[in-house]
Amino acid sequence: MNPPVEGASRTAWWALALLFVVNLLNYVDRQVISGIQDLIQKEFGLTGLQIGLVGSSFMVVYMMAAPVTGVLADRWPRHWFIASGVGLWSLATAAAGAARSYPQLLVTRAAVGIGEAGYATVSPGLIADLFPVSLRGRAMSVFFMAIPVGSALGISIGGYLGAHYGWRTAFTAVGLPGLVIALAALWLPDPPRGAMDGKAETAQGGPKPSFAAYLGLLKIPSYVINTAGMTAYTFAIGALAFWMPRYLIEVKQMPRESATLMFGIVAAAAGFFGTMAGGWSGDRLQKRLPNAYFLLSGIGLLLGVPCSFVAILCTGERATWIMLFLAEFFLFLNTGPLNAALANVVPASMRASAFAFNIFVIHLLGDVASPPLIGVVQDHAGLTVAMLVATLPMGIAGLIYLWGMGYYGEDVRRASA
Repeated sequence: MNPPVEGASRTAWWALALLFVVNLLNYVDRQVISGIQDLIQKEFGLTGLQIGLVGSSFMVVYMMAAPVTGVLADRWPRHWFIASGVGLWSLATAAAGAARSYPQLLVTRAAVGIGEAGYATVSPGLIADLFPVSLRGRAMSVFFMAIPVGSALGISIGGYLGAHYGWRTAFTAVGLPGLVIALAALWLPDPPRGAMDGKAETAQGGPKPSFAAYLGLLKIPSYVINTAGMTAYTFAIGALAFWMPRYLIEVKQMPRESATLMFGIVAAAAGFFGTMAGGWSGDRLQKRLPNAYFLLSGIGLLLGVPCSFVAILCTGERATWIMLFLAEFFLFLNTGPLNAALANVVPASMRASAFAFNIFVIHLLGDVASPPLIGVVQDHAGLTVAMLVATLPMGIAGLIYLWGMGYYGEDVRRASA
């Protein structure tokens, strides 16, 4: 085995920039509905559960398709999956603007999941094969920084276009640009699996993982713990992203356009600084503390709970925005470290599959379930209670990571042996 590589090439940084844009568009397309969901609900006469299902319908298809694309991507060129995925979800998003009934809207939003499964299972493993372990947390943070920025843009664009031009225009406007990015993704590099770990386990055409090897992922304690923690905070993220703009409009009586715009700005700023702070500080701490990724993430998630509670319950608008900023900062602090941790403990030849199975679980029990379940709480107990309930899994996730700190260092040593 060769020694691990320490630097990253210009090609790696270019590829990361393009993958960031891909992920940015992904979350714009995902979250545009949050800024227009009440308009859709009023037009079609939907219940809270029904509009919640619109929010999570694409996730159902996404999580079902992810294991299939993950296994295939461990065998075939990865840029094919990324390019085709971007093209498919962009067409589906634009098509939602033409929906004339609730079933049509459900179908088009569900189809977004097919495209997203083609890229989301592949990209983290590709980044791990472009960047060494010493830079991996930072590289993952750059990629996943697109989550808060893209989500904020989606909500803000949806709110603005929905208020001025209608919700159908919002879907069409955010969907079509992805077709250009899909063409650019065809030129992404696809290095051998494990090259940056000094292994190069699986080049194209090399030996492929067996079914027993896939089951072996369940024997990696920190992989299982990481997936459990991600599931809990993904539940919270899905519910809060879907319902918070409506909470600000209906309960806090903020004007639609200013509420969605300000929420987008706060989410983008907090997510940017939180994600980058987590990636950089996680990489630095990891050199001295073998369990730093889990420690940093656990503390951040626990700190996010009281900030969220104050943001929901306080009466002042300024206090609301300050506490929302802090809550999202601590929530996104974990993004780079936890995805780097997942990549570091699984075999390089199975990273796409490992992320695919992780995606399946965290979305099945996380943000697929949370929008409709919180919708049921909203129907019976009101939106304020629903938002408080949605916040609690963040604390559960924090406790999971603090409990699992002892396993991570040993799993990294085992994976690098």
